[in-house]
Amino acid sequence: MLDLDTQPSTSTDLPVEPTGTTAVRRYRGNVPGAVGGLVWLAIVIVPIYFIVVTSFRRQAGFFAGNPLALPTDPTLDNYAAVIQHDFVRYVANSVIVTAAAVAATLAVSLLAAYTVVRGTGRMVRLTFSVFLLGLAIPLHATIIPLYYLITRLRLYDSLLGLILPSVAFAIPVTVLILVNFLRDVPQELFESMRMDGASEWQTLIRLALPLVRPALVTVAIYDGLNAWNGFLFPLILTQSESRRVLPLSLWAFQGEFTVQIPGVLAAVVLSTLPMVVLYVLGRRYLVSGLTAGFSR
Repeated sequence: MLDLDTQPSTSTDLPVEPTGTTAVRRYRGNVPGAVGGLVWLAIVIVPIYFIVVTSFRRQAGFFAGNPLALPTDPTLDNYAAVIQHDFVRYVANSVIVTAAAVAATLAVSLLAAYTVVRGTGRMVRLTFSVFLLGLAIPLHATIIPLYYLITRLRLYDSLLGLILPSVAFAIPVTVLILVNFLRDVPQELFESMRMDGASEWQTLIRLALPLVRPALVTVAIYDGLNAWNGFLFPLILTQSESRRVLPLSLWAFQGEFTVQIPGVLAAVVLSTLPMVVLYVLGRRYLVSGLTAGFSR
């Protein structure tokens, strides 16, 4: 027979202390974490705020007053001056280099990753090891042989001469991310496609490509940022102004606007806008792609 005197006095599942009072679990906030987050947010936000606000100042009043205060007489003359100095051409060159480098990197890396995941031979494992070896090669150590190779191929001072090295250095990390993502796909799906008579190309296009789309967006954003912000390759492998890309143009603007700091910062703001838009559009896929495989 059930002893009603031993049952909880309430209908909830909260534990009952011997004194008959309900224990209330109290959660303390993570105060150090919140303070650290605010400090980190200030470190990130304040420089961005300074760049944006200063780009609307006039050079005459730049050195006077509080540098973090809002401009009393904002102007768009700095942006107009930057655009008049062939800024559109530099943006077009950066778009061509970045788009071509990302497209070629994704095409080559997807085929390589699919072969690594589906293949079982010794050569496949050896090829994957060679891709991983590319992660350990410093970029600066390859400048001299790369310069010699590009000049021998008659690609010096050309956009193609910037695209090929960008693709080569982006492939190792891209293959690694895609391989880890494809390994999360159940093998039963590949076997089902094979039993239905699908070829490897059909399996790649109809099964692997839709499933790996978040990872493709992730690596596209990552590789796009690297190609867009690349400075060393344009500095070493180009010479003429018509082949100049945005990072190198900022360096040139710094020379032209030696005392025109608001003009330089206006060029910085304009150069970051395309990547900010790309990041906002692909942010959801970027997070899901970076966290893929963590549940294993």
